[in-house]
Amino acid sequence: MNVLITGAGGYLGQQLVLYLLETTNHSIIAADIRKTSPFEVHPNLQYIELDVRSDEAQKYFEQYNVDVVVHLASIVTPGKNSNREFEYSVDVLGTKNILEACVKTNVKRIVVSSSGAAYGYYENNAQWIEETDPIRGNEAFAYSYHKRLVEEMLEQYRSQYPQLEQTIFRIGTILGKNVRNQITNLFEQNMVLGVAKSKSPFVFIWDQDVISCFAKAIDSEVTGIFNLAGDGAVTIDDLGVLLNKKVVKIPAPVIKGSLFVLKRLKLSQYGEEQVDFLRYRPVLNNKRLKEVFQFIPRKSSLEVFEYYWQHRMKELK
Repeated sequence: MNVLITGAGGYLGQQLVLYLLETTNHSIIAADIRKTSPFEVHPNLQYIELDVRSDEAQKYFEQYNVDVVVHLASIVTPGKNSNREFEYSVDVLGTKNILEACVKTNVKRIVVSSSGAAYGYYENNAQWIEETDPIRGNEAFAYSYHKRLVEEMLEQYRSQYPQLEQTIFRIGTILGKNVRNQITNLFEQNMVLGVAKSKSPFVFIWDQDVISCFAKAIDSEVTGIFNLAGDGAVTIDDLGVLLNKKVVKIPAPVIKGSLFVLKRLKLSQYGEEQVDFLRYRPVLNNKRLKEVFQFIPRKSSLEVFEYYWQHRMKELK
């Protein structure tokens, strides 16, 4: 089987490529915007430089007779010089370009990395969100909103092109030995910042569970939409205990006012919308993942966090 992976040079992409080379006989086409391959030479690996927005996508799909596409390319943590227009062009227009290439070259299946963020950050979110709950990604959050738009597009393609199978994973917060992002930055401050009257629950998923789940999706006869998260959730108070740090809960209006001023003074890249990001986090129910897709995460949300923090503490000593 010929498997093309977009975003193959990224954090998950590199691990997935290596995992597939070690555990399968698939021919892997690792596609990434980086000019230089991060991989060692392997007989089952071909590296190509590809911008997901490029017209060359269809050419490569034809050249390598691609059977399955794993679409990982997206802007998760924007750089300082990023902007919404650029992020939209990659996240949404880039996905449309890849879908069009799939349809025109008769790709059998596309496996897509979506996010729990696609559900949005709302006060009336279900306590445990299921795949049948609405996708309402907030326009205030580029990543959340773009995941919503991508999923709406995927729904249209399912209707228009049912021959292209889809497996979509709405992923919780990914943690592993070496994960560093705006979420992990919250854990490394001198205190744990919370929003008053909010438990701010997190659902975590081990990066190695994500890799093995995506690998299974390439070959599985089961397709569909699945929340990808470990069992249970970890609240902001739980984090305080686990980190042995004081939890400081500030009233939402105070945080909003401060962030409003800081952003407009260009002292922070984050604005007042971040309050909802902290207090209304989507909590993913993984029942369908386990019962329908038959994938059991090896670590719970709590175990994933403990694993991450143990390794992080070793680095900080």
